[in-house]
Amino acid sequence: MERLRGVSGPWGWCLAAALLGGALVATNPDEQDFEDFAGERLVLLADAELCDQGGLPMVARLLIQNCSELVQGQRAVLGRLALQGSRRINAGVFSLYNTEIGGQTLLPGLRLPRYRILTLGVAGQLVMLQASADEA
Repeated sequence: MERLRGVSGPWGWCLAAALLGGALVATNPDEQDFEDFAGERLVLLADAELCDQGGLPMVARLLIQNCSELVQGQRAVLGRLALQGSRRINAGVFSLYNTEIGGQTLLPGLRLPRYRILTLGVAGQLVMLQASADEA
């Protein structure tokens, strides 16, 4: 068989690596992508913790009839809060976001847990690598 003409050998691998690296740099999620991702995740977490698991005091539950809707409406605010509480390490082909949020007092006797989250952004995707929560 005749060898195909074109890029082969070590130059072919170099070209492939350069193209792959360029594609990863071009698709590295930016801070707006992270803000959207974090807002979605925090809404799910807050809804489960405050509305489903009875995290609100009895008085607040009596006053707030639509807890899930109220939490869902805070998606953008929660995303901005996560971005403000994050430190981004941008390696070009990927980003790591180290986020620490929470610990604020909402009402007397009701304090938000403190969350620590490590998120990887690569190839247009964001993935939580590690998450922990503790009472502030």
